[in-house]
Amino acid sequence: MDKALADVKILDMSRVQAGPSCAQLLGFLGADVIKVEDTDGGDRTRWDMAHQEGVDSVYFTIFNNNKRAITLDLKSEKGKELFMRLVPWADIVLENYSKGVMDRLGLGFPALKERNPRVIHASIKGFGEYGPYSDYKSFETAAQATSGLMASNGYPDGPPLSVSIGGGDSGTGLHMAIGILAALRQRDQTGQGQHVEVAMQDGLVNLMRIRLIRSLTSDEPNVRPGHLGWSGIPNVFKCAPGGYDDYVMVHIRGQAWETALALIGREDLIGDERYDTDEARAAHADEVTEIMTGWTSQRTKYEAFHALAPAGIWCGPVLSPEEVLTNDQLIAREMVVEVHDEARGDYKMIGCPIKMEHSPPEVTPAPRYSEHTDAILSEMLNVSDEEISELRAEGVIV
Repeated sequence: MDKALADVKILDMSRVQAGPSCAQLLGFLGADVIKVEDTDGGDRTRWDMAHQEGVDSVYFTIFNNNKRAITLDLKSEKGKELFMRLVPWADIVLENYSKGVMDRLGLGFPALKERNPRVIHASIKGFGEYGPYSDYKSFETAAQATSGLMASNGYPDGPPLSVSIGGGDSGTGLHMAIGILAALRQRDQTGQGQHVEVAMQDGLVNLMRIRLIRSLTSDEPNVRPGHLGWSGIPNVFKCAPGGYDDYVMVHIRGQAWETALALIGREDLIGDERYDTDEARAAHADEVTEIMTGWTSQRTKYEAFHALAPAGIWCGPVLSPEEVLTNDQLIAREMVVEVHDEARGDYKMIGCPIKMEHSPPEVTPAPRYSEHTDAILSEMLNVSDEEISELRAEGVIV
Protein backbone atom coordinates (compact mmCIF):
# COMPACT_ATOMS: atom_id res chain seq x y z
CA MET A 1 0.00 0.00 0.00
CA ASP A 2 1.20 3.53 -0.76
CA LYS A 3 2.33 5.75 2.09
CA ALA A 4 -0.41 7.83 3.70
CA LEU A 5 0.82 11.10 2.13
CA ALA A 6 2.23 9.61 -1.09
CA ASP A 7 0.37 12.13 -3.24
CA VAL A 8 1.49 15.20 -1.25
CA LYS A 9 4.28 17.32 -2.72
CA ILE A 10 6.22 19.92 -0.72
CA LEU A 11 8.72 22.63 -1.63
CA ASP A 12 10.61 23.04 1.63
CA MET A 13 12.35 26.42 1.68
CA SER A 14 12.82 26.33 5.45
CA ARG A 15 16.07 26.18 7.40
CA VAL A 16 17.47 25.06 10.75
CA GLN A 17 14.76 23.27 12.81
CA ALA A 18 11.16 24.53 12.91
CA GLY A 19 10.31 24.17 9.23
CA PRO A 20 12.65 21.25 8.44
CA SER A 21 11.22 19.19 11.32
CA CYS A 22 7.71 19.78 9.93
CA ALA A 23 8.65 18.76 6.39
CA GLN A 24 10.58 15.73 7.63
CA LEU A 25 7.60 14.47 9.62
CA LEU A 26 5.38 14.73 6.53
CA GLY A 27 8.16 13.05 4.56
CA PHE A 28 8.16 10.16 7.03
CA LEU A 29 4.48 9.73 6.20
CA GLY A 30 5.19 9.59 2.47
CA ALA A 31 5.16 13.17 1.19
CA ASP A 32 7.59 13.99 -1.62
CA VAL A 33 9.71 16.78 -0.11
CA ILE A 34 12.14 18.88 -2.15
CA LYS A 35 14.43 20.95 0.05
CA VAL A 36 15.26 24.23 -1.70
CA GLU A 37 18.61 25.65 -0.56
CA ASP A 38 20.65 28.70 -1.50
CA THR A 39 23.87 28.60 -3.51
CA ASP A 40 26.02 29.80 -0.59
CA GLY A 41 26.28 26.46 1.18
CA GLY A 42 22.63 25.82 1.94
CA ASP A 43 21.07 25.24 5.33
CA ARG A 44 23.69 26.30 7.88
CA THR A 45 23.01 23.21 9.96
CA ARG A 46 24.94 21.24 7.32
CA TRP A 47 28.16 22.52 8.89
CA ASP A 48 27.04 23.83 12.29
CA MET A 49 28.19 21.40 15.01
CA ALA A 50 29.73 19.10 12.37
CA HIS A 51 31.91 16.40 13.90
CA GLN A 52 33.58 15.31 10.67
CA GLU A 53 35.09 17.63 8.09
CA GLY A 54 33.35 17.41 4.72
CA VAL A 55 30.38 15.46 6.12
CA ASP A 56 26.98 16.96 6.89
CA SER A 57 26.41 17.58 10.59
CA VAL A 58 24.01 15.39 12.54
CA TYR A 59 22.29 18.71 13.24
CA PHE A 60 21.33 18.65 9.55
CA THR A 61 20.57 14.97 9.09
CA ILE A 62 18.40 14.73 12.19
CA PHE A 63 15.87 17.18 10.69
CA ASN A 64 16.19 16.45 6.96
CA ASN A 65 15.73 12.74 6.34
CA ASN A 66 13.24 11.68 3.65
CA LYS A 67 13.86 14.66 1.36
CA ARG A 68 15.41 15.52 -1.99
CA ALA A 69 17.55 18.62 -2.38
CA ILE A 70 17.97 21.32 -5.02
CA THR A 71 19.95 24.56 -5.01
CA LEU A 72 18.58 27.81 -6.47
CA ASP A 73 19.76 31.39 -6.20
CA LEU A 74 16.39 32.98 -5.42
CA LYS A 75 17.92 36.45 -5.61
CA SER A 76 18.52 35.93 -9.32
CA GLU A 77 15.77 36.22 -11.91
CA LYS A 78 16.55 32.82 -13.39
CA GLY A 79 16.49 31.23 -9.94
CA LYS A 80 13.10 32.76 -9.19
CA GLU A 81 11.80 31.67 -12.58
CA LEU A 82 12.86 28.07 -12.01
CA PHE A 83 11.30 28.08 -8.54
CA MET A 84 8.01 29.44 -9.85
CA ARG A 85 8.01 26.71 -12.50
CA LEU A 86 8.08 24.19 -9.65
CA VAL A 87 5.15 25.80 -7.82
CA PRO A 88 2.42 24.19 -10.02
CA TRP A 89 3.86 20.80 -9.02
CA ALA A 90 3.65 21.58 -5.29
CA ASP A 91 0.81 21.18 -2.84
CA ILE A 92 2.70 23.08 -0.14
CA VAL A 93 5.37 25.77 -0.11
CA LEU A 94 6.89 25.79 3.38
CA GLU A 95 9.18 28.57 4.62
CA ASN A 96 10.41 30.12 7.85
CA TYR A 97 12.04 33.28 6.54
CA SER A 98 11.80 36.51 8.51
CA LYS A 99 8.66 38.56 7.98
CA GLY A 100 8.55 40.19 4.55
CA VAL A 101 11.35 38.19 2.90
CA MET A 102 9.06 36.14 0.65
CA ASP A 103 7.30 39.28 -0.58
CA ARG A 104 10.61 41.04 -1.24
CA LEU A 105 11.72 38.05 -3.30
CA GLY A 106 8.48 38.25 -5.26
CA LEU A 107 7.48 34.82 -3.93
CA GLY A 108 4.76 35.79 -1.43
CA PHE A 109 1.40 34.05 -1.29
CA PRO A 110 -0.27 36.29 -3.93
CA ALA A 111 2.43 35.33 -6.44
CA LEU A 112 2.31 31.65 -5.45
CA LYS A 113 -1.48 31.55 -5.67
CA GLU A 114 -1.45 33.20 -9.09
CA ARG A 115 0.80 30.43 -10.35
CA ASN A 116 -1.07 27.65 -8.50
CA PRO A 117 -4.50 28.43 -6.95
CA ARG A 118 -4.39 25.11 -5.06
CA VAL A 119 -1.06 25.75 -3.36
CA ILE A 120 -0.84 26.02 0.44
CA HIS A 121 1.67 28.57 1.69
CA ALA A 122 2.87 27.39 5.10
CA SER A 123 4.69 30.16 6.93
CA ILE A 124 6.52 29.83 10.27
CA LYS A 125 7.58 33.02 12.03
CA GLY A 126 9.00 33.79 15.47
CA PHE A 127 6.23 36.20 16.45
CA GLY A 128 3.90 35.78 13.51
CA GLU A 129 3.01 38.13 10.68
CA TYR A 130 0.98 40.58 12.77
CA GLY A 131 1.02 41.89 16.33
CA PRO A 132 3.35 44.30 18.17
CA TYR A 133 6.32 41.89 18.06
CA SER A 134 5.87 40.73 14.47
CA ASP A 135 8.86 42.65 13.09
CA TYR A 136 11.23 41.04 15.62
CA LYS A 137 13.25 37.92 14.91
CA SER A 138 13.13 34.93 17.22
CA PHE A 139 14.57 31.50 17.83
CA GLU A 140 14.18 28.62 20.32
CA THR A 141 15.12 30.28 23.61
CA ALA A 142 13.42 33.57 22.71
CA ALA A 143 10.22 31.59 22.18
CA GLN A 144 10.73 29.87 25.55
CA ALA A 145 11.24 33.25 27.21
CA THR A 146 8.13 34.86 25.70
CA SER A 147 5.77 31.91 26.19
CA GLY A 148 5.98 31.61 29.97
CA LEU A 149 8.01 28.41 29.72
CA MET A 150 11.32 29.81 30.92
CA ALA A 151 9.75 31.63 33.87
CA SER A 152 8.15 28.36 34.96
CA ASN A 153 11.40 26.42 34.98
CA GLY A 154 14.15 26.63 37.59
CA TYR A 155 14.39 27.00 41.36
CA PRO A 156 12.52 29.61 43.45
CA ASP A 157 15.70 31.44 44.41
CA GLY A 158 17.38 31.09 41.01
CA PRO A 159 17.03 32.53 37.50
CA PRO A 160 14.55 31.28 34.88
CA LEU A 161 15.94 28.31 32.94
CA SER A 162 15.47 27.16 29.37
CA VAL A 163 14.64 23.51 28.69
CA SER A 164 16.56 21.15 26.42
CA ILE A 165 13.71 20.09 24.14
CA GLY A 166 13.10 22.03 20.93
CA GLY A 167 9.65 23.10 22.07
CA GLY A 168 9.82 26.41 20.24
CA ASP A 169 11.22 24.94 17.03
CA SER A 170 10.06 21.34 16.71
CA GLY A 171 6.89 22.12 18.67
CA THR A 172 6.06 24.77 16.09
CA GLY A 173 6.88 22.28 13.35
CA LEU A 174 4.35 19.85 14.79
CA HIS A 175 1.69 22.56 14.94
CA MET A 176 2.42 23.50 11.33
CA ALA A 177 2.14 19.86 10.21
CA ILE A 178 -1.36 19.80 11.70
CA GLY A 179 -2.20 23.09 9.98
CA ILE A 180 -0.97 21.76 6.63
CA LEU A 181 -3.02 18.58 6.93
CA ALA A 182 -6.11 20.62 7.84
CA ALA A 183 -5.54 22.92 4.85
CA LEU A 184 -5.16 19.91 2.55
CA ARG A 185 -8.42 18.46 3.89
CA GLN A 186 -10.21 21.76 3.29
CA ARG A 187 -8.73 22.01 -0.20
CA ASP A 188 -10.24 18.60 -0.95
CA GLN A 189 -13.62 20.22 -0.36
CA THR A 190 -13.08 23.68 -1.87
CA GLY A 191 -10.34 23.24 -4.46
CA GLN A 192 -8.58 26.31 -3.04
CA GLY A 193 -5.24 26.60 -1.32
CA GLN A 194 -4.63 29.05 1.52
CA HIS A 195 -2.06 30.77 3.68
CA VAL A 196 -1.30 28.90 6.94
CA GLU A 197 0.77 30.56 9.66
CA VAL A 198 2.21 29.39 12.98
CA ALA A 199 4.26 31.62 15.28
CA MET A 200 6.83 30.02 17.58
CA GLN A 201 5.57 32.01 20.57
CA ASP A 202 1.99 30.87 19.87
CA GLY A 203 2.98 27.22 19.55
CA LEU A 204 4.81 27.18 22.89
CA VAL A 205 1.96 29.01 24.66
CA ASN A 206 -0.31 26.21 23.44
CA LEU A 207 2.08 23.65 24.95
CA MET A 208 2.07 25.63 28.21
CA ARG A 209 -1.64 25.01 28.88
CA ILE A 210 -1.13 22.78 31.93
CA ARG A 211 1.12 25.34 33.60
CA LEU A 212 -1.25 28.21 32.80
CA ILE A 213 -4.15 26.61 34.69
CA ARG A 214 -2.99 28.15 37.99
CA SER A 215 -2.44 31.55 36.39
CA LEU A 216 -5.95 31.49 34.93
CA THR A 217 -7.59 30.55 38.23
CA SER A 218 -5.51 32.29 40.90
CA ASP A 219 -3.87 35.63 41.62
CA GLU A 220 -0.91 33.88 43.26
CA PRO A 221 2.39 34.78 41.58
CA ASN A 222 4.33 32.22 39.59
CA VAL A 223 6.94 30.40 41.69
CA ARG A 224 9.53 28.30 39.93
CA PRO A 225 9.17 24.79 41.40
CA GLY A 226 12.68 23.42 40.89
CA HIS A 227 12.86 19.64 40.99
CA LEU A 228 9.48 19.31 42.72
CA GLY A 229 7.45 20.06 39.60
CA TRP A 230 4.29 22.11 39.39
CA SER A 231 2.46 20.02 42.04
CA GLY A 232 5.11 20.61 44.72
CA ILE A 233 5.29 16.85 45.45
CA PRO A 234 8.69 15.14 45.01
CA ASN A 235 8.78 12.70 42.13
CA VAL A 236 12.47 12.09 41.33
CA PHE A 237 14.54 9.94 43.68
CA LYS A 238 18.20 8.95 43.84
CA CYS A 239 19.14 5.37 42.96
CA ALA A 240 22.22 3.15 43.19
CA PRO A 241 25.07 3.43 42.46
CA GLY A 242 24.51 7.17 42.90
CA GLY A 243 25.84 8.53 39.61
CA TYR A 244 24.86 11.68 37.74
CA ASP A 245 21.81 10.14 36.03
CA ASP A 246 20.95 7.48 38.61
CA TYR A 247 17.40 8.59 39.38
CA VAL A 248 13.94 7.16 39.01
CA MET A 249 10.76 9.17 38.55
CA VAL A 250 7.83 7.93 40.66
CA HIS A 251 4.38 9.53 40.58
CA ILE A 252 3.03 9.56 44.14
CA ARG A 253 0.01 11.80 43.86
CA GLY A 254 -3.43 10.57 44.91
CA GLN A 255 -3.86 6.88 45.70
CA ALA A 256 -0.51 6.07 44.06
CA TRP A 257 1.14 7.09 47.36
CA GLU A 258 -0.46 4.23 49.28
CA THR A 259 0.41 1.73 46.54
CA ALA A 260 4.00 2.93 46.54
CA LEU A 261 4.24 2.65 50.33
CA ALA A 262 3.01 -0.95 50.20
CA LEU A 263 5.53 -1.84 47.49
CA ILE A 264 8.52 -0.34 49.29
CA GLY A 265 7.64 -1.97 52.62
CA ARG A 266 6.42 1.18 54.42
CA GLU A 267 2.84 0.13 55.13
CA ASP A 268 3.30 1.69 58.56
CA LEU A 269 2.93 5.14 56.93
CA ILE A 270 -0.37 4.43 55.21
CA GLY A 271 -2.92 6.77 56.76
CA ASP A 272 -0.30 8.96 58.45
CA GLU A 273 -1.84 12.44 58.39
CA ARG A 274 1.54 14.04 57.62
CA TYR A 275 1.49 12.44 54.19
CA ASP A 276 -2.14 11.43 53.67
CA THR A 277 -3.05 14.08 51.04
CA ASP A 278 -1.29 15.68 48.11
CA GLU A 279 -1.20 18.96 50.00
CA ALA A 280 0.32 17.27 53.06
CA ARG A 281 2.99 15.54 50.96
CA ALA A 282 3.87 18.85 49.33
CA ALA A 283 4.19 20.45 52.78
CA HIS A 284 6.50 17.64 53.92
CA ALA A 285 8.45 17.32 50.69
CA ASP A 286 11.81 16.69 52.34
CA GLU A 287 10.40 13.88 54.48
CA VAL A 288 8.68 12.30 51.48
CA THR A 289 11.96 12.40 49.59
CA GLU A 290 13.73 10.70 52.49
CA ILE A 291 11.09 7.96 52.72
CA MET A 292 11.24 7.11 49.04
CA THR A 293 15.01 7.46 48.73
CA GLY A 294 15.47 5.01 51.60
CA TRP A 295 14.14 2.38 49.20
CA THR A 296 15.28 3.63 45.77
CA SER A 297 18.89 4.23 46.89
CA GLN A 298 19.24 0.48 47.47
CA ARG A 299 18.30 -0.30 43.86
CA THR A 300 19.31 0.76 40.38
CA LYS A 301 16.85 2.94 38.52
CA TYR A 302 15.92 -0.01 36.31
CA GLU A 303 15.33 -2.28 39.31
CA ALA A 304 13.14 0.35 40.93
CA PHE A 305 11.22 0.88 37.68
CA HIS A 306 10.54 -2.81 37.09
CA ALA A 307 9.47 -3.27 40.72
CA LEU A 308 6.96 -0.41 40.69
CA ALA A 309 5.62 -0.27 37.12
CA PRO A 310 3.94 -3.71 37.08
CA ALA A 311 1.78 -2.58 40.02
CA GLY A 312 0.40 0.29 37.98
CA ILE A 313 2.63 3.03 39.40
CA TRP A 314 3.47 5.71 36.86
CA CYS A 315 7.24 5.78 36.89
CA GLY A 316 10.32 5.63 34.73
CA PRO A 317 14.10 5.44 34.92
CA VAL A 318 15.69 8.82 34.21
CA LEU A 319 17.49 8.06 30.96
CA SER A 320 20.48 10.09 29.86
CA PRO A 321 20.51 11.15 26.19
CA GLU A 322 23.10 8.44 25.60
CA GLU A 323 20.86 5.81 27.21
CA VAL A 324 17.96 6.90 25.01
CA LEU A 325 19.93 5.78 21.96
CA THR A 326 20.38 2.26 23.39
CA ASN A 327 17.00 1.88 25.11
CA ASP A 328 15.35 -1.44 24.26
CA GLN A 329 11.84 0.02 24.27
CA LEU A 330 12.73 2.80 21.81
CA ILE A 331 14.65 0.41 19.58
CA ALA A 332 11.72 -2.03 19.56
CA ARG A 333 9.43 0.81 18.50
CA GLU A 334 11.85 1.98 15.79
CA MET A 335 12.40 5.35 17.43
CA VAL A 336 16.12 4.70 17.17
CA VAL A 337 16.98 3.31 13.75
CA GLU A 338 19.96 2.63 11.50
CA VAL A 339 19.89 4.55 8.22
CA HIS A 340 21.67 3.07 5.21
CA ASP A 341 23.59 5.87 3.50
CA GLU A 342 26.00 4.93 0.71
CA ALA A 343 27.55 8.41 0.63
CA ARG A 344 28.04 9.18 4.33
CA GLY A 345 28.15 5.67 5.70
CA ASP A 346 25.34 4.14 7.73
CA TYR A 347 24.33 6.12 10.78
CA LYS A 348 21.99 6.00 13.77
CA MET A 349 18.97 8.29 13.62
CA ILE A 350 15.73 9.13 15.40
CA GLY A 351 12.68 7.51 13.82
CA CYS A 352 9.08 8.57 13.32
CA PRO A 353 6.83 8.67 16.42
CA ILE A 354 3.67 8.13 14.34
CA LYS A 355 2.92 4.48 13.66
CA MET A 356 0.69 3.64 10.67
CA GLU A 357 -0.89 0.21 10.41
CA HIS A 358 -1.14 0.11 6.62
CA SER A 359 1.90 2.22 5.68
CA PRO A 360 4.66 2.07 8.29
CA PRO A 361 6.96 5.10 8.06
CA GLU A 362 10.52 4.58 6.87
CA VAL A 363 13.58 6.75 7.45
CA THR A 364 15.68 7.47 4.37
CA PRO A 365 18.98 9.42 4.25
CA ALA A 366 19.01 13.20 4.34
CA PRO A 367 20.02 14.61 0.94
CA ARG A 368 23.52 15.81 0.24
CA TYR A 369 23.91 19.44 -0.77
CA SER A 370 22.37 19.96 -4.23
CA GLU A 371 22.18 16.18 -4.65
CA HIS A 372 19.04 16.19 -6.81
CA THR A 373 19.34 19.54 -8.58
CA ASP A 374 20.13 18.14 -12.03
CA ALA A 375 17.51 15.39 -11.84
CA ILE A 376 14.76 17.76 -10.67
CA LEU A 377 15.53 20.34 -13.37
CA SER A 378 15.76 17.79 -16.17
CA GLU A 379 12.95 15.41 -15.19
CA MET A 380 10.43 17.88 -13.78
CA LEU A 381 11.13 21.06 -15.77
CA ASN A 382 12.64 19.57 -18.96
CA VAL A 383 15.79 21.66 -18.61
CA SER A 384 18.45 20.36 -20.98
CA ASP A 385 21.93 19.28 -19.90
CA GLU A 386 23.35 22.27 -21.78
CA GLU A 387 21.04 24.67 -19.93
CA ILE A 388 21.95 23.06 -16.61
CA SER A 389 25.63 23.63 -17.34
CA GLU A 390 24.91 27.27 -18.17
CA LEU A 391 22.88 27.75 -14.97
CA ARG A 392 25.74 26.28 -12.95
CA ALA A 393 28.28 28.51 -14.66
CA GLU A 394 26.12 31.56 -13.91
CA GLY A 395 25.80 30.60 -10.21
CA VAL A 396 22.03 30.06 -10.40
CA ILE A 397 22.56 26.51 -9.13
CA VAL A 398 25.46 24.65 -7.52
